Amino acid sequence: MLATIKGYYDHGQIILQEDAPVSDKTAVIITFLTDESGQGKTKRMPGGLKGKVSIPDDFDQPLADLKDYM
Repeated sequence: MLATIKGYYDHGQIILQEDAPVSDKTAVIITFLTDESGQGKTKRMPGGLKGKVSIPDDFDQPLADLKDYM
């Protein structure tokens, strides 16, 4: 069984914000959600790929590989 519980890490301890759905000794996996907003990332620019992406004229034409199924 997999279950997700919110909590936080504080000075070497993990504090759960709700009761765990298990009562026996159980293995856990802990994922730290760090707030890295803006660190090392470039900001997206709308229209940044304009003129770099194209769609071929025959994009919506049937594929020759599939003509047996049509």
